[in-house]
Amino acid sequence: HAAIVLAAGKGSRMKSDVPKQYLILNGKPVLYYALRAFEDSFVDEIVLVTGAGQESYCQKEIVEKYGFQKVTHVIAGGKERYDSVYRGICALDGADYVYIHDGARPFVDEEIIKRAYTCVEENRACVAGMPSKDTVKIVDENQFAVTTPARKYVWNVQTPQVFETALITQAYEKLMQHDRENVTDDAMVVEQEMQIPVKLFEGSYCNIKITTPEDLETAKGFIEHQ
Repeated sequence: HAAIVLAAGKGSRMKSDVPKQYLILNGKPVLYYALRAFEDSFVDEIVLVTGAGQESYCQKEIVEKYGFQKVTHVIAGGKERYDSVYRGICALDGADYVYIHDGARPFVDEEIIKRAYTCVEENRACVAGMPSKDTVKIVDENQFAVTTPARKYVWNVQTPQVFETALITQAYEKLMQHDRENVTDDAMVVEQEMQIPVKLFEGSYCNIKITTPEDLETAKGFIEHQ
């Protein structure tokens, strides 16, 4: 089992000069928490994908400082998320399954990783998510509501997104051969390129992605409750 942890984001929504994955949460960088969860799990190797030029910082200030033994590669990501994922996949050393996770989601835990494993063994491709608490509207170009999908069919997608390594590798190799507009998650790549259905399993309502200053406050609240 391998994990690819993505920490190549710019953090443009955070209104800060520090990319969101390095912001401090309870005395440690946000990125620390996801790495810790995989380090303490049954995952054998972790590939950390950082922003270009941040590799040595991550190696020293995060991997070495906190003693992560399972991080086998620290590599630079690409322009878009899918470029970074593809580079991560290319660095893998032959694991059967791969867990692709956002470094800005600090609350992944052992329970979520275990549910992911059970699900991927059975379904080959699966994604953490939670049923939407809000009603969702699909809008047109002018922000007029067009349809309202039944709430029971609407899930908010999270990470980890977990796949048979051979399957996700093949899907990405196909993706790289043509136009890649609007690819925002890995499940889309498998659906689009391989025509294989992707199963959702429960992540957690706490498994938030830290993208705005408000999220950082919410995260501090979660940690205090734990």
